[in-house]
Amino acid sequence: MTKKTTTMLITMLLCTSVLAGCMSEDEIELDGEDGGYEYASNVDNHRMLMGDVCDIKDLSGAYDWEGVKDIYENGEHAEKSDGSYRTLEGFASASGKNHAYDAYYYADGSWDDFVSAAIGGTGAFAGESDTVRDQAVEKGIQNGVMTAYAIHELNAAIIKAEAGNWGPDDAQHAWDEGWAFYHGPDDADADYDGCGPFATAAKRGGNFGTGDATNIATLAAMNDGLTALKNEDMQGVIDARDEVLKNVVIVYSQASVRYASKMTDDLAAGDTADYDKHQVEG
Repeated sequence: MTKKTTTMLITMLLCTSVLAGCMSEDEIELDGEDGGYEYASNVDNHRMLMGDVCDIKDLSGAYDWEGVKDIYENGEHAEKSDGSYRTLEGFASASGKNHAYDAYYYADGSWDDFVSAAIGGTGAFAGESDTVRDQAVEKGIQNGVMTAYAIHELNAAIIKAEAGNWGPDDAQHAWDEGWAFYHGPDDADADYDGCGPFATAAKRGGNFGTGDATNIATLAAMNDGLTALKNEDMQGVIDARDEVLKNVVIVYSQASVRYASKMTDDLAAGDTADYDKHQVEG
């Protein structure tokens, strides 16, 4: 083998190893199910948004507000086919969505108002401690923004089905997105399911001795709803959506009771710092 040939082979091997490294690090291939729910369509991009939630939780816990703001506004994990990123701010600030939060608060993009104020230390969070802002950001995104969008997608699925668009590119796709935003991916290379509402439900069940009851019921309802969509059974879809909503209410009722109880103890102890922290958590 000539010196020139050897050099060419080494160069080719180096290029191949570099490309292989890029593929393994940048292109994560998700399997077709999360937590017992098998998707009818490809919602990998939506599932990967939970990676942004996980990273924001880490940065917020370190009080890195610039880092939090960057991921919240610009995105990090959920890259679309056109090279742009799906963002949590885009979710939180969107108007006219199929959830009741904006109507309740009389404001479009109500969750963005809350989260952005917590990130920036403005509005209701002006002068508040980093601890309070951290809890507002984490809880606001994990339990506010992601729950709102999961609910939006379930309602969007029903609207699409009512228009006769039952298939995996329409109503079933929207239903899949609902689970993607509620649960998140649990793959080895994208293990983000600990950062969504599903994880919160498990924690609150542990606090109240109800175990995984709400998550089991929610998963069953999601699977029932997808089956109903495949069978073009409108009442079945509506019943499944309502069952999911019922369990969401249970989860966050547990959360409110838990932190209200802690606030009562904080008042008795004269601990205003923990009182403020637990207030924003609940």
